[in-house]
Amino acid sequence: MSKVDEVLDSIGSMTVLELSELKEAFKERFNVEAAAPAAAMPMMMAAPGADGGGDDAAEEQSEFDVILTSAGEKKIQVIKEVRTLTNLGLKDAKELVDNAPNPVLEKASKEDADKAKELIEAAGGAVELK
Repeated sequence: MSKVDEVLDSIGSMTVLELSELKEAFKERFNVEAAAPAAAMPMMMAAPGADGGGDDAAEEQSEFDVILTSAGEKKIQVIKEVRTLTNLGLKDAKELVDNAPNPVLEKASKEDADKAKELIEAAGGAVELK
């Protein structure tokens, strides 16, 4: 069980870009494709609000994804902010910015998401919170 815990801890500390690279390497090495089972798809699509209750809408969202939608005119400044927020290397941060829209942070707290949005927009980028 300790090997499983070690792998999960390692995955938990990865950035979004590193997870994407891991997924691609996993698919190549083991010749598999990550896809949801067809039987689960209708349930996943119906899950949000499927019960028809309004209580879920009243709950405040606690986790946010910070999506870079555009680098704007000051791409270098945006790359610097992305590097600061994600601890990515220059090449990886540049790829993330060049291939916008891309998630910069996932499942961030409201405060962290707002701070990231403010920093990227101050650098000249466009950001969307989901």
